[in-house]
Amino acid sequence: MPRNASRGKAWVVAVSMGYGHQRTAFPLKDLSPEGKVINANDYEGIPTDDREIWSSTSHFYEFISRFKRVPLVGSAVFYLYNRFQRILTFYPKRDLSRPTETLKQAFRLIRSGWGKDLIERLSKKNIPLVTTFFTTAFMAEEWKYPSSIYCVTADADIARGWAPLDPGKTKIHYCASTDRVFERLKLYGVKEENIHLTGYPLPKENIGGAGMTILKKDMRPRLVNLDPSGRYTSEYGPVIRENFGKLPKSSGRPLTIMFSIGGAGAQKEIGITIVKSLRDDIRAKKVKVILSAGTRQETMNYFADELKQLGFKEPWNDGAEILWAIGLRDYFDKFNEALRTTDILWTKPSELSFYCALGVPIIIAPPIGSQEDFNREWLLKVGAGMDEYDPEYAHEWLFDYLKDGWFAEAAMHGFLEAEKMGAYHIEKLIAKAK
Repeated sequence: MPRNASRGKAWVVAVSMGYGHQRTAFPLKDLSPEGKVINANDYEGIPTDDREIWSSTSHFYEFISRFKRVPLVGSAVFYLYNRFQRILTFYPKRDLSRPTETLKQAFRLIRSGWGKDLIERLSKKNIPLVTTFFTTAFMAEEWKYPSSIYCVTADADIARGWAPLDPGKTKIHYCASTDRVFERLKLYGVKEENIHLTGYPLPKENIGGAGMTILKKDMRPRLVNLDPSGRYTSEYGPVIRENFGKLPKSSGRPLTIMFSIGGAGAQKEIGITIVKSLRDDIRAKKVKVILSAGTRQETMNYFADELKQLGFKEPWNDGAEILWAIGLRDYFDKFNEALRTTDILWTKPSELSFYCALGVPIIIAPPIGSQEDFNREWLLKVGAGMDEYDPEYAHEWLFDYLKDGWFAEAAMHGFLEAEKMGAYHIEKLIAKAK
């Protein structure tokens, strides 16, 4: 196949189901000749039949995520759903290439025409296709996309559904987020030559290139806030100075905690419980809490109403803030900017687990789904996250961990152990692609 004229460019395709696949694609948007991410389930001119298939999938996921909160019945229904998407145990290592019934059903839909319109549109420009959703990669291969196909994984481990029906013959290239994903794809039957250990693509505006100038600048005040007693920074001073230079005497800001919810709006009550527990510390300007509401108007309204009842006022700049935007691109921009002055990220173990690599320790809210169970395990293994205790008593246990220097240690573990340069590695792969 001849090399295309737009060398180093690629279509970047995600799906608007929750935030995970789009957040994963967002740092790669500069690869696109249009400078934006295309949503396979919501692009201009999408056929009605295709939209309806995608819509039914998205609505079912959101329903299940919310329904899980219903006592007894919700947990039972979610358990059954999770059985279909579960990730099998890694050991003993064995052949896991046999396709699931869910995967077979997806291919029946594809072969009936699902996704053909999208792939035909993208095929008009002979450049690689990078997608953060496996189904889109399957569509591209099934409908004979003319250039290279790359699939970026968005979790610390992945289910069988990420590999196609006949993984040994696939031409799809995988950008693996972790070592475990790399090895897992081999168990699923994907050839090793088609698997690239790139790491997860983090926002480049939070890194600052090969020298990580932005990331290192942001780490200095963060470490000061995360170790108020100086216990960790005094013991590991040489390591800290080697990576970040001399730390300032003061961060110049209160300890900042961001609570982030997923696209389905689940767990929003935890955010308000955190604010209630830390209300006195917020009033005393010792703590700032950012409630990241995403793009859902109903979630923003919920946070606004609850904060008003707690005595906080608009524009939410007195220690309890709401981070919200109408459009997803604007939201990600705001989120990444706010993350630069965030000291602790409190979230379920979604794709945001990988943001520990930016030196932000993570308090882990309860996982939703099999993949998040594995993300949690990965965070604990890296040493960059801890399970939440009762949020109602955050005003007690949070400060105990700060005093012990645990959060500073977790920040360093994330920075040193987790891959930070995934977006750059993927860009280099695309530059060499045909």
